[in-house]
Amino acid sequence: MSDTQVPDRVALACPSCSPAFETVHETLSTGGGQVTVRCTECDHVHKTTLPEERTVDMRTVISQDGDSFNASVDAPAEEALSVGEEFVAETDDAIMTVRITSLELDDGERVDSAPAEDVATAWTRAVGNVTVDATVHPKDGRRDETKAVQFQVPGDYEFEVGETDALGEYEFTVEGIHIRDDASGYDFDKLDYDGDRAVAKDVKRLLVRDESTTAWSAW
Repeated sequence: MSDTQVPDRVALACPSCSPAFETVHETLSTGGGQVTVRCTECDHVHKTTLPEERTVDMRTVISQDGDSFNASVDAPAEEALSVGEEFVAETDDAIMTVRITSLELDDGERVDSAPAEDVATAWTRAVGNVTVDATVHPKDGRRDETKAVQFQVPGDYEFEVGETDALGEYEFTVEGIHIRDDASGYDFDKLDYDGDRAVAKDVKRLLVRDESTTAWSAW
């Protein structure tokens, strides 16, 4: 473990107050392959060598705009992974931010959470840049004539119900937002009150009203 990888706090046995059990230690300095730490229980300062962190080579399937491809991620073996969590995956072509959508164990079972060492495949989707599906209603409010469009935006791009926005050739007002199953932090799976907000990577579908001044056609 290099000096730059040493955490600010580590769990270690304290030779002064807890030689048999681990306590939280504060890292004071590093060098020469050792670290100087201070026990937060008794303030005893001592030098020690930190154990190397075990890692696993985790197969990761990344979904993006209807395509899927494989990547290999070096993950701490004991790290707890959960659906909805995001991490950085390095592929042959790019470094991408992805979100876990499912975790597959060695026996093929799909679970919502597991230690990295138990995961055979992490199923993910790219969330750094995303494509958002939208259903566009005409300006006069008719619901029998709609069209489907897609917006390509950064994953953190924010949509707000009641707000007018412009993307590409469209100017529109957001009327409703359907939230993805793997998103967290929302009270409902559909937002339809003025002021409700969601970022693009959490959006399953937008419902919007066209605000353009040109003649409207579903085709």
